[in-house]
Amino acid sequence: MCGIVGAVAERNITAILIEGLKRLEYRGYDSAGLAVLTAQGVLERRRRIGKVSELEAAVAADPLAGQLGIAHTRWATHGAPTEHNAHPHFSGDDVAVVHNGIIENHEALREELKGLGYVFASETDTEVIVHLIHHILKSVPDITDALKAAVQRLHGAYGLALISKHQPDRLVAARSGSPLVIGLGLGENFLASDQLALRQVTDRFMYLEEGDIAEIRRDQVSIWDQAGHKVQRETVQYHEGAEAADKGAYRHFMLKEIHEQPSVVQRTLEGRLGKDHVMVQAFGPQAAELFAKVRNVQIVACGTSYHAGMVARYWLEELAGIPCQVEVASEFRYRKVVVQPDTLFVSISQSGETADTLAALRNAKELGFLGSLAICNVGISSLVRESDLTLLTLAGPEIGVASTKAFTTQLVSLMLLTLALGQVRGTLPAGVEAELVEELRRLPTRLGEALAMDSIVEKTAELFADKHHTLFLGRGAQYPVAMEGALKLKEISYIHAESYPAGELKHGPLALVDNDMPVVTVAPNNELLEKLKSNLQEVRARGGQLVVFADENAGMSNGEGTHVIKVPHVIDALAPIVYTIPLQLLSYYVAVLKGTDVDQPRNLAKSVTVE
Repeated sequence: MCGIVGAVAERNITAILIEGLKRLEYRGYDSAGLAVLTAQGVLERRRRIGKVSELEAAVAADPLAGQLGIAHTRWATHGAPTEHNAHPHFSGDDVAVVHNGIIENHEALREELKGLGYVFASETDTEVIVHLIHHILKSVPDITDALKAAVQRLHGAYGLALISKHQPDRLVAARSGSPLVIGLGLGENFLASDQLALRQVTDRFMYLEEGDIAEIRRDQVSIWDQAGHKVQRETVQYHEGAEAADKGAYRHFMLKEIHEQPSVVQRTLEGRLGKDHVMVQAFGPQAAELFAKVRNVQIVACGTSYHAGMVARYWLEELAGIPCQVEVASEFRYRKVVVQPDTLFVSISQSGETADTLAALRNAKELGFLGSLAICNVGISSLVRESDLTLLTLAGPEIGVASTKAFTTQLVSLMLLTLALGQVRGTLPAGVEAELVEELRRLPTRLGEALAMDSIVEKTAELFADKHHTLFLGRGAQYPVAMEGALKLKEISYIHAESYPAGELKHGPLALVDNDMPVVTVAPNNELLEKLKSNLQEVRARGGQLVVFADENAGMSNGEGTHVIKVPHVIDALAPIVYTIPLQLLSYYVAVLKGTDVDQPRNLAKSVTVE
């Protein structure tokens, strides 16, 4: 979702702002802009609809330079994606602001400010912030103090950055429900909504916490907490190389990230497996004590992470004997939840900043859960900081909007959780943990074998290029994998796709099946295989075209209207992880054939930091 970059330095920062925006393109956006305080003391602005490259061209055609500035990529929430709605927003020629989030009381503030004579140039909720601060500055001349006063009037979520031509030595920022990070340099400092934006200028970061206000100058950073106390925040050094933001030899980030999965899964497992068991302390020093008390698990997540949680439900109940509920975070937080005794609350998020998941965690803390565990890819995220226990997925930065390696590493992490809980509680069947630990060690090799299907899947994708609808089927733990496959296809190819448990075909979906609607299914060699084959016969009887990703030992072969892609055999418990790979490849190659923007699909954002 929206991205923020800011800088105060002793050099021209325009190129730094633009490069920072480029590094945030993966988050999704529809317009971009920047504002710089020039050497003449004038606030100048450039804004464009579309890609950051359009903004870069506008700056090249009409240059601007300065040592203080802010920049933004916008994903429209209030007001259409137009140039006058793009950030930064000005009040007069004095103050400029960029903002991520949603101001819920913007309509009331807008009417109040109109009554004070302010004229609005956009339909955005953000513009009320800059006019409100401009008004406060009439009686409170210091911009930091004005921001402190202004946030008392704002209801909702925001991460915002502000500059004023009257105080050219600083930029100020506030965080409430939307992440911000300060980048620390030598004689220069920076601000962004994601540290990836600043990796080209620093490797030292300071993360703002909920309610923080920051004043950022060239040579110092001052931070006040929600109570108004001046505080110090920890400085974190980030050592991961910049290659994550480079496609390398791959055509798209998504394809690169699909092919990274064997290595990132290896990283997820490193240091977490003993000879024949999972290392429970990998979840935190208090994990064993807390896990021993767990009688139920509640998983909350959004999107792809929700599908990972759905798979985990099968594992937790079948392998560890622990009842599990899984719920979409945006639903969980708005209903009256009945919490069973000794329930572990598990939140899953790639970014650790997903607004609904964070809100659900904060709500859970008031509901009497036994404790909280975050499954997350970003170790310095809000979700991690606010949870009792954490298991980092260690997938590395994921640039493509459609999640791939984050999903598989979440699944691996959830299998580790299943085995750890079963181990501590003594509920795993004899020998199961040792067997699965050995299979987990082999998993990177299994994923590499699945990736070897690349060319076969690419050829199969041609069957979908002229289709408008697709049905995905699965049984048991493969049903959430089918859900994820359908999500991937619709996200990046814009083909309408639905997923159903295969046993539900006769309860409605079968009415849609014809020669123009391919049916994709995953068929591991397990106790449900024969029932699944019966479901597939129902599809063929109605003229449906079948694409079946089947275990090489499942005894399935090509036939009229049936295309079987054989998947290397894998133990049933880990099949959901392996079968994910060909479904990701299928979606990718269909999208390439259709010519869509694979890495930045329309209307979508990588990190959903607003409701």
